[in-house]
Parts: sequence; structure tokens; C-alpha cells
Amino acid sequence: MKDTPDILCIGSVLWDIIGRAPVHMRAGSDVPGRITRLPGGVAMNIAMTLTRFGLRPAILTAIGRDTQGAELIQSAELMGIDCRFLYRSDDLPTDRYMAIEGANGLIAAIADAHSLEAAGDKILRPLTDGRLGSAAQPLAGPVALDGNLTQALLAEIARSPLFARADLRVAPASPGKAERLAPLLPHPRATIYVNREEAGILCQRDFATAEAAAEGLLSRGASHVLVTDGGCAAADGTRGQGVITATPPEVLVTRVTGAGDTFMAAHLVAEREGADRETALDRALAAAARYVSGDKPT
Repeated sequence: MKDTPDILCIGSVLWDIIGRAPVHMRAGSDVPGRITRLPGGVAMNIAMTLTRFGLRPAILTAIGRDTQGAELIQSAELMGIDCRFLYRSDDLPTDRYMAIEGANGLIAAIADAHSLEAAGDKILRPLTDGRLGSAAQPLAGPVALDGNLTQALLAEIARSPLFARADLRVAPASPGKAERLAPLLPHPRATIYVNREEAGILCQRDFATAEAAAEGLLSRGASHVLVTDGGCAAADGTRGQGVITATPPEVLVTRVTGAGDTFMAAHLVAEREGADRETALDRALAAAARYVSGDKPT
């Protein structure tokens, strides 16, 4: 296969509509701020970060044949993201995500990602028809998956021969969708990226620290996990090698949406370049810290 991308990012690609205010907010707050529309979604956020590290990612997703979809594809291509293999739907609109952020973090968010869910396994066609792989010659290399895919599709991916040679990197879209990752938890080639709350949902118990959460996920059959906990220590748990921790740099937080995706992308790149566990974790935390402070995550 010629001109194969460096990595596939499979999942949500949509417009992020983010309202930010420089003050603390609560339910019912009505304050001045800024509203922006930017390309987003877990798969897109990971892809955008990967391009800043010099990689050429391709996205597998569903985008509508509407004006918003055309604008989204154009924006992605201008950033160096390969859009040749995505699924264009004639009868589904382009997905959107809306969030409100204050000085005290994320206040509320709504993900309108129904088109991706409705498209189902249609987004995987390039992996079956020879464009990116086939059952006889499955794709080899890194694949980033996000929890906006349905649990049925994630379960299909977990047992599919199409992903038998892939280096799977898996992240939930939100705590509310963390349970969808359960079928992939015991996959021997999967690295699971979650925060402490999401780890608790997967393990059906509460954890006081990221270290405890990583140990809990390993005990549930995971091979490799990364657990973050905001400004507290994060953990890398690897089967047979135990758990290590590192504390992120202290920064002034100016944004939070997309921080976990930046962490995942930076960690993937560090491992791709041969970094050891400690170095990869430190680099990922540093990239995420730069991102939430408002700087480029490279």
C-alpha cells in the first residue's frame, strides 16, 4: 500500500463550540467571555497534535455532506491531516460539541455525535477493501480509538482480525462513555488512556490516586494503562513491570477541553521515538501542561 499515513485516528471529528470566561462559574452563571468554533473531537484533537510533532495522521470518521462538513475537512487538510479515507454521509449532519469553561474548569458540555454513532462500521471500510488494509493483510502500526464509537463497534474492533497487528491507543470521550472501553480493556495490544474518574468507572470502584487506579486496571486484565489526575500525579501501569508515577508541571490553566487528547498524542509520539516509560510519561505531562496553559503542545 502506497502513501500510507503514519497513524490512524478513528472516532469523533466535529466542530468544537467553546465558550470561555475568565471568572469562576456555576450552574446558571451568565457572564461575559469569548465563544470560538474550532475543529475538535477526540480523534481530531489527537490528529492535530500529531501533526505538530511532524507526523501525518489520517482520520476515519463520519462527516456530513453539508457546508459545515466541507469546512471541517478543508480545515483538517490545511493542518496536514489526511482526509482521503473518511466516510461522507448524504443523510447525516456533521457532528458538533459545545462546552462552557470558566476559571474553575469545565462547567458543562454537550456532545452531539449522533452521526458518528449512526455510521457504525461504515467508517472502517478502508481497513477491509485494501486501501489501508484487509483481513489477509491487516494494518500494522498505531491506531488511536476514541470512546465516541459505540460499544458494539468497539467490541467488534477488539475481536476483529483487521486490528490484529495494530498498536491500539484507546481513550474515552468522557467519563459518561468510559464504560464503552470495557471490551478493549483485556486486548493484549491496547494502551488505555483514562483519567482517575474514568478508571473508577471501568473498575466499578473509587480510587484515591492515579497510581491506585492504574493498579486496579491492571488487575482487571489491562496490558498497558496511563491514568491522569488533573494537577496531581499521573501513572503508567504496564503488565509485568508495575506502576510508575510523575507529577505534571504547575501552570496557570486557561483551557481544559482537549488536554487529555494532547497527553495521549504526546505519549504516543514519545514511545514511537523510543523513549522509556519515565521519559514518555514526563513528556506527555509537559505537553498537556503547555496545552492547558494556552501554549502549543510541542
